[in-house]
Amino acid sequence: MSTTVTREQLEQRVFDALEEFGAESDRIGPDAEFESLDVDSLDLVELAQIVEDEYGVKMGAEDLEKIKTVRQAVDLVMSRLS
Repeated sequence: MSTTVTREQLEQRVFDALEEFGAESDRIGPDAEFESLDVDSLDLVELAQIVEDEYGVKMGAEDLEKIKTVRQAVDLVMSRLS
């Protein structure tokens, strides 16, 4: 899937997904750590599935182990979109 997406659009989609997972919206930001948002490994797998379905970017188990913040997740996806 070839999709042109801006960093801001992707970041907002990640924010929305995190809210769906139960994270408090006022705690979500680019530098928020998933752990501090009470986002667990199953939530990250679901986030990876959303990213793959909507943007065609695969995030494997190794990727999910490395990303700790929203910014890192967005950076990873953006690097694979370019």
